[in-house]
Amino acid sequence: MCVNDLVVQGAEPLFFLDYFASGKLDVNAARDVIAGIADGCKQAGCALVGGETAEMPGMYGDGDYDLAGFSVGAVERSQAITGQTIGDGDVVLGLASSGVHSNGFSLVRRVVADLKLSYDAPAPFAPGKTLGEALLAPTRIYVKSCLAAIKAGGVKGLAHITGGGLIENIPRVLPDGLGVELDASGWNMPPVFGWLARDGKVAAEEMARTFNCGIGMVVIVEAGKADAIVASFAAAGETATRIGKVVKTAGERSVVAGLDAAFAKA
Repeated sequence: MCVNDLVVQGAEPLFFLDYFASGKLDVNAARDVIAGIADGCKQAGCALVGGETAEMPGMYGDGDYDLAGFSVGAVERSQAITGQTIGDGDVVLGLASSGVHSNGFSLVRRVVADLKLSYDAPAPFAPGKTLGEALLAPTRIYVKSCLAAIKAGGVKGLAHITGGGLIENIPRVLPDGLGVELDASGWNMPPVFGWLARDGKVAAEEMARTFNCGIGMVVIVEAGKADAIVASFAAAGETATRIGKVVKTAGERSVVAGLDAAFAKA
């Protein structure tokens, strides 16, 4: 999550530091966590330069631990992506997510509790996996593919779709007076979101304001360079799709059409 937040500014992640705290250190659990962090750093092309491990008896229950971290990146000031050059008619590309990523789990847990499901039961939307395994699919790291696209030219803005979903994240990168019109029929909706919407009875508006709904990163590009940038992402192993356009607006700044139909098909 941290490195995806850096690359939207055109910054290259340099290093990451972690903080791991528990009541009593479980060496095997800590080893697994740090191995996962190291793998994420490798995917992002940054270094894991250190961290903090703390034992605080009485603060955490048996088997519980607290995990935090931060990353530092760098970009030349003249090359920083601010979104200020975005204009009416620019193309909105979406990069496929790997699932829920790391947002909306309060709502996910509510749905699981309401349906009286167990996390070690088979996932209703992912054959061969438990519900817990399917929900905890690692967040996709878009750093290398986005840096390659930025280098190719034509990228005007990026929005990492985290808490706030497609509704609240995209307007943050848009100049005043502009919005985006998205069409959910333009991308493949992961089955987890169809399950949450249908079985969890979560309204489309709330889904789009809470989850990434299959789009983990939004890239706003010049219309004439959209095909070349899609090809750049494909070469980097990323699934990039045209999902909408930038429009002038005095009202809602991120409108997503076709969500109910997309959830029904997922």
